[in-house]
Amino acid sequence: MAQKPMTKTQLVATLAERADVDKKTANAALEALTGMITETVADGGAVTLPGVGKFYCRERPERMVRNPATGEQIKKDADRVVKVTIAKALKDSVND
Repeated sequence: MAQKPMTKTQLVATLAERADVDKKTANAALEALTGMITETVADGGAVTLPGVGKFYCRERPERMVRNPATGEQIKKDADRVVKVTIAKALKDSVND
């Protein structure tokens, strides 16, 4: 059975405990990390977190999609999506 996702408060507390710092410092580190990843990926770059995965932006071309309610074909403009490739080390640790 799957566990509930870890909340930000729990993540900050665990990070503070493992890094032997106070929660305020751990929260600042988490905010800095997420902000850096967001900015880099938004600018079209990629960020690799060793042992976790790679975050990157991918461009999707313009395409035709179907409205499921009406069945009507609609042209969807080109857009960008965030992708995450999970690291092999993380996959292996989950499957062991």
